Amino acid sequence: MVTSMPRPTAPHRSALGLIVLTQLAAEPMHVYRMQKAFEAQGKDRVVNVRSRASLYQTIERLVRHDLVEVSATERVEGYPDRVIYRTTPAGREVAHEWLREMLLSGEDEYPEFIAALSIMFVLTPDDVRSELELRAERLAAELADAEASVAGAPEDLPRLFLLEEEYRMTMLHAELEWLRGVTDDLREGRLTWSEPWLREVAANFLDEQATEVEGS
Repeated sequence: MVTSMPRPTAPHRSALGLIVLTQLAAEPMHVYRMQKAFEAQGKDRVVNVRSRASLYQTIERLVRHDLVEVSATERVEGYPDRVIYRTTPAGREVAHEWLREMLLSGEDEYPEFIAALSIMFVLTPDDVRSELELRAERLAAELADAEASVAGAPEDLPRLFLLEEEYRMTMLHAELEWLRGVTDDLREGRLTWSEPWLREVAANFLDEQATEVEGS
């Protein structure tokens, strides 16, 4: 009796993989056109699509898992052949699964910035303030870009297609306000530290907590 081969397990979900699966489900296309479509839709502000190599790597991974397949090959004289991809039925199912999971959780488990904040006392207060001020400048530019994008959208464009920018602006504004508060406190000395102070805190809190754990 002939048995069908089981479909490979789905790869670890990724935002770029989800965007690719959704785009190719709507319309089969080659990688160059897909990259331009993402940029036109503003998806380059929510996932890294500027690198075509990343797109190729993502598609190759999705192909290996039977979530994307080759639809056709486009031949244009004087240019390399362009492979047109499309999402498979299995890919559509996985895309829906990923989307539900991301809507529910949708955060990196261990964000780098939060990890850095937890040990920022390794640097001097002035060094930390300088780096956070640079971060605030970058976020302010990103916020201005998002606001310009929403302001420049067609008046009759449904809000459904602007939700990611609304959310992005809200998060950028909140972090920017927090950063400015922290840098102000660092500048005025309301938030500061030194090696002797850190040793004192370690002796008073960390050693005490370790003793409690050992005794429990």
